[in-house]
Amino acid sequence: MTVLTPARSSTTYGSAVVSPHELATAAGLEIMAAGGNSVDAAIATNAVQGVVAPETCGIGGDLFALIHRPGLATPTYLNASGRAGSGASAAALREAGHDVMPLFHPAAITVPGCVDGWLALHERYGTRPFADVLEPAIRLAAGGFPASVELADSFTRRADELANVASARAMYPEGRNPVPGARIVRLDLARTLRTVAAGDRAGFYEGEFGAALTEATGGTITATDCSRPLADWMDPLGRHVFGLTAWTSPPNTQGYLTLATARTFELTDPPIDPDNPDFWHLLIEAYRSSSWERDDLVADPDTAPLAPEDLVAEQRLAARAGAIDPASTGVWPAHPRASGGTAYMCAIDDDGLAISLIQSNFHGIGAGIGAGDTGVLLHNRGGGFNLRPGHANELTPGRRPLHTLAPTLWTEGEDLRLLLGTRGGHQQPQLLATAAALHLYAGLEPADAQAYPRWTTEHLDGDRSDVQLEGRVRNVVAAELAERGHIVSIGPDWPAANGPISMIAVRADGLRTAAADPRVDTALAAAR
Repeated sequence: MTVLTPARSSTTYGSAVVSPHELATAAGLEIMAAGGNSVDAAIATNAVQGVVAPETCGIGGDLFALIHRPGLATPTYLNASGRAGSGASAAALREAGHDVMPLFHPAAITVPGCVDGWLALHERYGTRPFADVLEPAIRLAAGGFPASVELADSFTRRADELANVASARAMYPEGRNPVPGARIVRLDLARTLRTVAAGDRAGFYEGEFGAALTEATGGTITATDCSRPLADWMDPLGRHVFGLTAWTSPPNTQGYLTLATARTFELTDPPIDPDNPDFWHLLIEAYRSSSWERDDLVADPDTAPLAPEDLVAEQRLAARAGAIDPASTGVWPAHPRASGGTAYMCAIDDDGLAISLIQSNFHGIGAGIGAGDTGVLLHNRGGGFNLRPGHANELTPGRRPLHTLAPTLWTEGEDLRLLLGTRGGHQQPQLLATAAALHLYAGLEPADAQAYPRWTTEHLDGDRSDVQLEGRVRNVVAAELAERGHIVSIGPDWPAANGPISMIAVRADGLRTAAADPRVDTALAAAR
């Protein structure tokens, strides 16, 4: 088997946190050390992540979470994703000459659901005062933190676009592009977070931030839109695969693709050895067999054309598995690619309460538009809508768009076995199904599953399968995939875009292994 470079991992019978940034992970552990539970820790982790890595997430974006409670077979699921404003109009965009949703445009901004998500999570599960949970984020925003390589790169790339955005000014110390290690102080965001920490929803959504959001969108989002709560407790989507029950977020997210890919792969009777080219080919084809129709099936739950459970029904997936040729690529319709700015984090506490949480600004920093001088950079999740008249995902007032976010949680009966998630836009189900197959089917330890080479496909074009492989992949695998019809390209050895995956695996005896992704320098798994 391929020799691997170990990922950063930690084992414990107690509490653990994994996130894309060491300061965020440290905040989660700090809150648990002060008596908080895993949900308190996840909120603190998320809040700090948005402060120190705004190229991934922040309170200008949306949130989804799955929570496992010991002794219960089904997790709870929170959908805190935003809705299009009352003034949203697909017809107006079409008349203005747009054929597709403009991404870096006020029309792509929906009401951000993150703060509503925090409040809902804390109300149901939190044990520490909400202000205490947000204190690490406020402390870092007001006192400063060192810029990471990713932060410096992201804000330098978009400097021209953000130069006149008041909420982005703090990211450019003394008016210069940030460099790794530079001290970033976000006093404007600290002020806004103090408002959020008061626990008063209206103070945030209907106060300074809400007014700035309305102005930033040219009135498309109104005060009435801001007053509508965005956090909804809903049923998660689950299905049996790899001997466990895998749970994820149903539409309006693409989470079903992880489950569909994993189960379709399992139904092809693949080899257990992940060094076998058949393992790679069947996994890629399992994804391709379902992903082609995603854009017509994922929409607001009120308008989605199929029930969530139908998307992963055994008969449906068995038919897809039966259509996969072990010797060549299949022919599947296409879907376009979009990049993602997302952060996934997971936590488990001493009592076994666990959370799988994902939060995002979408295209890196988002729409490139700020909410006045609140320090909040606004997402562009409305880019998940389309402009096709009558389509279930057409931009429509009050509707939620297609989301790429896809957290997962895996159980065996009433026992937790795995928390797993990643950033990666459209590639999230590819990365997650691969990690799950490596750990749960091939039997790799979490650190080895994290470090194992990955594949991604940026787009599917009819009878083409364009696959990028990490540079560490064995030559025989690349050659065999090309022989079977995949158009293979070789990428970097450790591409940051192929993660970071965060995972916590739980053995039957209760040992927890938290593993961070070696592809991102700031990612950290820690336990106490």
